[in-house]
Amino acid sequence: MNDSQSPVEVIERAQSPRGEIQLQQRGQYYEIISNGTFLMATYNGESERLLVRSALQHVDKPSQVLVGGLGVGFSLQEALRDPRVKEVTVVEIEPKVVEWNRTVLASVSDYALANPRTKLVQADLVAWIRETKQSFDLICLDIDNGPDWKVYDGNASLYDDKGLHVLKSRLNPNGCITFWSATPSPDFAGLLKTHFGNVEIQEIPQAHGDPDFIFLVRV
Repeated sequence: MNDSQSPVEVIERAQSPRGEIQLQQRGQYYEIISNGTFLMATYNGESERLLVRSALQHVDKPSQVLVGGLGVGFSLQEALRDPRVKEVTVVEIEPKVVEWNRTVLASVSDYALANPRTKLVQADLVAWIRETKQSFDLICLDIDNGPDWKVYDGNASLYDDKGLHVLKSRLNPNGCITFWSATPSPDFAGLLKTHFGNVEIQEIPQAHGDPDFIFLVRV
């Protein structure tokens, strides 16, 4: 029996203001489920890593990096692998996701949360990005399943005109923003072109199911 066919063992199930969140294990891998919807897993982190790696390739001095959404730590870990990065601010709304990354999932990301270059902000990124005075060389966002498939309705404002305007204002000159998405979202691509003048879309095939997508814009 391979891991995809292994029975699921629930590690922990908890309630938050956004509903139920669950950590489960399937064979040697872990999965995070929110309100019955699959969010992320440890068996394939290529698109989560590419979210950051693709942005790093377009910025000469990526000193300050913002990662929106901790997940299982793959995006954070990818940013920390680049010696040019001085600090990674990671914003995560779910306390349980933070707790799991410090315990059960810690080794998955090579203990990225404990890295001295990591700055953890436990907050709603949609609200936090509007209030912060910080600016970044890279902004890498994976707080939901993308503009067309939102687990939390409140995240919609990150992908609209006002949200994109705020994100652009938090980006340093010659900076880069990437968005993770479970769908190709041509309407969102068109909106990005309106705000940034260019958009690169990368499709990442998956062994099972539909591909993931990364949207990349620069200023």
